[in-house]
Amino acid sequence: MDSVKAKKHLGQHFLNDPNIARNIVEALRLPDGVKEVLEIGPGMGVLTQTLLQHPEYRTSVVEIDRESVEYLGKHYPALEDRIYSQDFLKMDLAKLYNGQPLTIIGNFPYNISSQIYFQVLAHRQQVRECVGMIQKEVADRLAEGPGSKTYGILSVLLQAFYDIDYLFTVPPHVFSPPPKVQSAVIRLTRNKTEQLACDEKLFFKVVKQAFSTRRKTLRNALKPLGMPPEATTDPIFDKRAEQLSVADFVGLTQHVEEHKVD
Repeated sequence: MDSVKAKKHLGQHFLNDPNIARNIVEALRLPDGVKEVLEIGPGMGVLTQTLLQHPEYRTSVVEIDRESVEYLGKHYPALEDRIYSQDFLKMDLAKLYNGQPLTIIGNFPYNISSQIYFQVLAHRQQVRECVGMIQKEVADRLAEGPGSKTYGILSVLLQAFYDIDYLFTVPPHVFSPPPKVQSAVIRLTRNKTEQLACDEKLFFKVVKQAFSTRRKTLRNALKPLGMPPEATTDPIFDKRAEQLSVADFVGLTQHVEEHKVD
C-alpha cells in the first residue's frame, strides 16, 4: 500500500507540505519535561515523519482509519507497537500512559475538533500541552477573549486551564483534498490553575447554561439552575455570557453554589 485515500466521513484532509509539518512540530514546547507525545489522526504520516526525528520524546499515534493504520505500520516501522487503532474520543489516557504527563499534536479532523478539545479538558491534569491544526474559525473562537461574538463555551472552559496561542494560518492548497476553508494552528499550554476556586462540575454546568441562550441576560439564562429571584439582583446578572471572563465565571459559580435551591 503506497497511499491512503482521504475519507470524507472521517473529515480527513491530509497535509502534504513538509515545511508546514515541520513548523507544527517545532511549535512543541514540551512543558514540565513531557516525554510522551500523542499524534491524533496521522493519516499518511506527514507530521509523524517529522515527530520521529526527535529522540527527546516518544511519539505514539492514534488513528481510527484502518487503511491508514496499515499504511503507517508499513512505512513507519520505528513506531513499533505505538500505533493505536482506535477512537481518540474513547481513549483512557490515564490508563494508557500510566498517569504520565502528555503532549497532544495533530491535524485534527474538522468534524470532531471540538470533541477532541473536550477530551483534552477531561484529561487536563495529564495533557500539559496540545498543538492542533483546526478550522481557522474554530481557532479564532478558542483564542478569543470576552466581549466577542465568537467567544463561547469552549473558549471559557479551555482558557480556565490553558494558555492559548494562535500560531499561524494555513491555506487550503497544502491539503489533499483541499478544504473549503482556511486552517490554523493553535497551542494550548497548561496554566498554573490545578484547581478552580469553585465546584468544577458546577462551573462547567454554569458556563454551558449561560451560553445556551447567549442573547439572554444571565438572570434569564440561568433560571434552570433554580436560584430564587432575590439571589439574582447583583449587576452581573444584567450581563450576557459573552461579557464574562473566566474569573467572572468562577465568581458566578460560587454565587450559584451559595444560592442554588436543591
